[in-house]
Amino acid sequence: MNCRHCSTPLEHTFVDLGFAPPSNAYLNPEDLTGPEVYYPLKIMVCDRCWLVQTEDYAEADALFSPDYAYFSSTSSGWLEHAARYTEQVIDDFSLDRDSFVIEVASNDGYLLKNFVGAGIPCLGIEPTDSTAEAAEKLGVPVLREFFGVRLAEQLAHENKQADLIAGNNVYAHVPDINDFTRGLKAALKPDGVVTLEFPHLMRLIESTQFDTVYHEHFSYLSLSSVSSVFAAAGLRVWDVEELGTHGGSLRVYGCHDDAARATSGAVDTLLETEVRQGLKSLETYTAFQAGADRVKDDLLRFLLEQKRAGKSVAAYGAAAKGNTLLNYAGVKPDLLPFVCDAAPAKQGKFMPGSHIPILEPSALDSRRPDYLLILPWNIAPEVIRQNARLAEQGTLFVTAVPQLEIT
Repeated sequence: MNCRHCSTPLEHTFVDLGFAPPSNAYLNPEDLTGPEVYYPLKIMVCDRCWLVQTEDYAEADALFSPDYAYFSSTSSGWLEHAARYTEQVIDDFSLDRDSFVIEVASNDGYLLKNFVGAGIPCLGIEPTDSTAEAAEKLGVPVLREFFGVRLAEQLAHENKQADLIAGNNVYAHVPDINDFTRGLKAALKPDGVVTLEFPHLMRLIESTQFDTVYHEHFSYLSLSSVSSVFAAAGLRVWDVEELGTHGGSLRVYGCHDDAARATSGAVDTLLETEVRQGLKSLETYTAFQAGADRVKDDLLRFLLEQKRAGKSVAAYGAAAKGNTLLNYAGVKPDLLPFVCDAAPAKQGKFMPGSHIPILEPSALDSRRPDYLLILPWNIAPEVIRQNARLAEQGTLFVTAVPQLEIT
C-alpha cells in the first residue's frame, strides 16, 4: 500500500488491533444468527508526510450505510459546542442573510440548525439517510451525497460556493483525503473560510487513545500532515485552535493559498510543538502498540476480577470507540452483560463483534450495577452527572483510557 496523500510506500505499523467488524455496524436480533463481516484493523504511518492511516480494506459505502447509527445530537455537550462555534464564526466572519454556509457530513442537523435559526442560508451534505432525515425535520436542507471534487464543482457551477465550509469530525473519515480537500477548494468562495475539526494525533498518542482507531477513520491527523494536504490542494492553514473535544482535537482554519489572510503565529507554534513531541520521529509511532496492549490487559483484568468477586458491571455509551476497545480485548456478554445508550437508533440492537445488547438508560435503575464502565470516556463528566443517582446507590464509575480509573 502507498500513502493516500503522497504515494510513498508504507512500511511502518503504528498499531495492529487484529480483526474487527465496522464499529458502527450495530446488529439487529435477526443478524445474530448470520455471518458477520470482519476487516483487518491495522494502522500505518508514512515516514515522508507523517500521515497515519488505515490499511486499504473496507470501502466507504460499506461503512456509512443508509441506517448509520451515529447521531451527533445525542450528546448535550456536543450541542453546546456547536452552538458556541456558530456564535463565534457568525461574529468573526460577519455572516448574515447574504452569506452561504456548507457543512460537510452534516449528520442530524446538530450544527446547521443554529444557522437556520439565525436566518443564514446553508446546505448540509450528508450521505446517510437516517441522519439526513433527522436534519431535514429541523429545517436543514440536505444533499444526500458523499463530498469530493465532482460534487464541489457541481456546486460551484450552480453558484453555490460557500463563505464558510464547516467539517466536524469528517476529515478523518474520508478515504481519498486529496480529492476531499480539492473539493473544499472548489466549493469555497475566493475570500471564504474552511474550518475543520478532528481529533489531534498528538493527543491520541499522549493518552494512548487507541480506541479511537476504527475502520471509519481512514486518517489520524496532525497539524503537520493536514498542512501538507492543504498545500497540495492549493489551500493554506492560516489559524488553528486546540479544543478539548474527543480527548483533544484541533480546529484548523483554511483559505485559498493566495488569500489575503495572514497566517497566525499559533500555526508555527503548534507545528514546533508537534516536532518536540516526536510526531516526526518514527520511534514515537512504533512504541504505541505497547501502550494499547497495556490498556487492553488492565480492562480485562478488572472485568475478570469483578466476575470472580460476584460484582456486576454494565457499560454506558454504545460508541464506536467502545466497540474498538471491547473487540480488541475480546470482551463478550459474560463479562459485560449490557450497555446502555441514549440514542433510540441503537437501543434494541447489539454491539458489533461482542454481541452485547444495547438497552435504554432506564435499565440502569432496575439493574443497579456495582460498576458502570463509560466507553465514550471523552464525555465521562457528562455521563457521571446524568447518572448521579446511581452513585448515591453505590455504583462506581470506570474509564479504561488512558488508564483504568474508578470514580
